[in-house]
Amino acid sequence: MKKFFVSFLLSVCLLKASADEGMWLPMLLGQQVYNDMVKKGLKLTKDQLYSINKSSLKDAILIFGGGCTGEIVSNEGLIFTNHHCGYEAIAGASTIEHNYLQDGFYAFNKAQEIKSQLTVQFLDKIVDVTAEVEDGVKGLAWVDRVAKMPDVYKTITDKVLDKDNGLSGRVYSMFKGNQYIMYVYKTYRDIRLVGAPPENVGKFGGDTDNWEWPRHTGDFSIFRVYATKEGKPAEYSTENQPLKPKYFLPVSIKGIKDGDYAMIYGYPGGTNRYETSYGIKLKNEIENPSLVNLRAMRLKLMHEQMIKDPVVKLKLASNYASIANYWKFFDGETKQLIKFETFNQKQTYEDKFLTWAKGKPEYENIFNEYAKNYATWTPYSKQRQYLNEGILGSSLTVFAASLIGVETNLVKTGIPAGDIKKAIDAAAIARTKFLDSEDKISDEKILAQIAQLFYNDIDKSQHPIGFYEGIKATYGDLREEQTYKKWAKDVFANTLIFNDVKWAAFIANPDAGVLQADKAFAYASAFLKNYNLKYASLYTAFINKNAELGRIYLKGIKEMNPAAAAKMYPDANFSMRVSYGNVKSYTPRDAVHYDYVTTAKGIIEKYKVGDYEFDLPAKQIELLKKKDFGQYIDKGRNDLVIDFITTNDITGGNSGSPVIDGNGNLIGLAFDGNYEALSHKIAFDKDLNRTICVDVRYVLWCIDKLGGAKNIISELKLVK
Repeated sequence: MKKFFVSFLLSVCLLKASADEGMWLPMLLGQQVYNDMVKKGLKLTKDQLYSINKSSLKDAILIFGGGCTGEIVSNEGLIFTNHHCGYEAIAGASTIEHNYLQDGFYAFNKAQEIKSQLTVQFLDKIVDVTAEVEDGVKGLAWVDRVAKMPDVYKTITDKVLDKDNGLSGRVYSMFKGNQYIMYVYKTYRDIRLVGAPPENVGKFGGDTDNWEWPRHTGDFSIFRVYATKEGKPAEYSTENQPLKPKYFLPVSIKGIKDGDYAMIYGYPGGTNRYETSYGIKLKNEIENPSLVNLRAMRLKLMHEQMIKDPVVKLKLASNYASIANYWKFFDGETKQLIKFETFNQKQTYEDKFLTWAKGKPEYENIFNEYAKNYATWTPYSKQRQYLNEGILGSSLTVFAASLIGVETNLVKTGIPAGDIKKAIDAAAIARTKFLDSEDKISDEKILAQIAQLFYNDIDKSQHPIGFYEGIKATYGDLREEQTYKKWAKDVFANTLIFNDVKWAAFIANPDAGVLQADKAFAYASAFLKNYNLKYASLYTAFINKNAELGRIYLKGIKEMNPAAAAKMYPDANFSMRVSYGNVKSYTPRDAVHYDYVTTAKGIIEKYKVGDYEFDLPAKQIELLKKKDFGQYIDKGRNDLVIDFITTNDITGGNSGSPVIDGNGNLIGLAFDGNYEALSHKIAFDKDLNRTICVDVRYVLWCIDKLGGAKNIISELKLVK
């Protein structure tokens, strides 16, 4: 009975979104999906959700920076997004004298807004280009198809390229290459910082609370997009004006209750819901454990220095936050995949697929091919993780590796002197940026530890030839930690990268021999060239074959159950999506029930004076204890709501996404998922999945009461 139930459940879940699962293309919402949204509480028409010919909700949603979502909330181009999305820009604008990251920042007029290097992109239109793509690669073997695809994409996107108006196209593969859609974006390049809470508000709870509920984090920041007087994208200029958007979101301060409709627009970065059991096995046994252990090592060594010195903390803050975020995610992902027996569930479904595929030549041997492909690559998978997350986890190594291009120009014959000078000049600029961000103490320790870990954990046959033999000859026993510490100390003490005199001599008279003899370069070069010469082609072949098989497998899944296939959604790929669900409490385990909101009462309970993760501004604690909540109070609780949870289906890239009620009003900003459902990239859990959101009333309270920036509040359209 159990086996039948699991088999039935998997066939339904894989083919058809269950409960609140689904990251839907808003421009291609089927009637069945739209009807379900209405049943849950949506009051808007399809055209109000997405329209090409008139303004709609999609016009308020933007790609923020390189990997987040933001939303327009005023008719003067004001943007709300997460604090962690604006983190790098806030840190970049900060100095020890004006530490906006630590103390917060609000512009009380537009002249005080701070220039950033950020861009934002608005979706202009979408076009199904499946026929054009398939015509471009017609008749080609898979390897040739993959090689030609970039040129095919470029031919298609060149038709919409309009640099004067900031327009460009991007082709997305949907359903593992069974459909292709081009999104046309308009990119704006003058983005200014308007406001951010102090870091201990925007990141309250730190790594301890990351991916956890209950949460009390004020994860928001504020920016503004500027354009020419005509509304065109342009580089930063004092002549530019705030953008007049096509659409902006009204902001509701009515409050929420359990069961309320919640809709999230945004740009989820990536899921793999149609992954095979082979992929789950590799992830659980090799990829995730390696990544988690290597990141844990780096975080520990960085944190030791950050808590000692505010200068170091500011220098490493953005990088540390980035490493920490997905360190905890991948640890939780593996635990949840194992807990929910996802591997076994996938195998059960694959058996069902193979039964259906018997006698169908296109499909019946697909899992034999998967088995061969994984067997060929798996022995080298750990080494690749150790290279990416370990060897290249040292900032010095990353910069040294960037000089391989300089070396290539120096050793090749016939390279014009102008090309060599260009490479040298670029390296000099990059070095300056590297030195500004480098913390030698933590990085030297990282260098030593990863060199030792690679030696101990990776098959000796996959080591760079001669590298460890050289360490042994000069520094001692390869089994001893002290050997690697002595080597790392020597690298840092003698590399030309840190020595201004040696560096100046090198760029004045570039010489390949000098570069090759440098210990930091020799280290980076040894590992990179070892991988590129021996293993990169194996990985490329593995990925290409998986893609080929994935396309066939998903095509077969749709054929196996055409009725259920009508309500399938493509994996997330950083194209605009909408998910819908409800505000909802949950019970993660026996005798534990979580409310759907957290409040100021919980902040005060967690608050610890001087703590790295749970400290708060004294002014905030004073205001909260006085219950000075103003118009942002939740009257039913006589408290200030901080965060809330919904059943929405999101993933990385949705950070900063607007949480919207049934009438199209902003009620919060999505910023995290819950630990009990961190398998969500692979498998959505209909009972435990929750999206953690900062309540917009807390955002406004921080701006108004804590920050005193009433000018920002007056710019919004508040719905009371």
